Amino acid sequence: MSESTQSLIHLDGIKKVFLTDEVETHALSGIHMDIQRGEYVAISGPSGCGKSTLLAILGLLDSPSDGKYWLNGQEVADLPMSQRARVRNREIGFIFQSFNLIGDLTVYENVELPLIYRGMKTNERRERVNAALERVGMAHRAKHLPSQLSGGQQQRVAVARAVAGQPSILLADEPTGNLDSKNGEAVMDLLRELHRGGATICMVTHDPRYAAHADRSIHLFDGRVVEDNVASLA
Repeated sequence: MSESTQSLIHLDGIKKVFLTDEVETHALSGIHMDIQRGEYVAISGPSGCGKSTLLAILGLLDSPSDGKYWLNGQEVADLPMSQRARVRNREIGFIFQSFNLIGDLTVYENVELPLIYRGMKTNERRERVNAALERVGMAHRAKHLPSQLSGGQQQRVAVARAVAGQPSILLADEPTGNLDSKNGEAVMDLLRELHRGGATICMVTHDPRYAAHADRSIHLFDGRVVEDNVASLA
């Protein structure tokens, strides 16, 4: 338990079993992991190895079948749904491959929405949203709709939405998956800049080029951690 209070994320024997047509699929088979505040971690591995399942558990979008998970020193497994939602809204920023922007809301409104759910006052919301859009270079597009933006611009807005709430950790699920290489590199540069600014980032990627941006690389295979490497500073 002492480890869990020191680490931002502490996983102890996390397992996930899916039951379909009386067949057991072991998506995760005993994951032990600590992620420290300020780390930039890439999770990679072949399709079906459990990467997205692990990220969903980290983001409180799913629950493990067994094992324990502490976030910020708090065990989350037994939290009621309302409290899980509150932790998800306040502690975790999500960046998805498909952007997940709301089409009939402007760029500003998309970034603002999670802050409204949090009950934040209007003035503070305005400051947070404007600062986040400035940070990703999208303040000049605040009144545009997602359909008026390129894929790379939409992903920048998604990053702004994730960081506006000042979460403990950013979870990115294949954030470059729907982007061409130029826009993919631009988003990776943005994540690296956020990390330099103190953000904790956990990114799922199948692309070794993008995994190399992180300072720690965790490789999954068949639901298990088979490699956990810290990048050389050389």
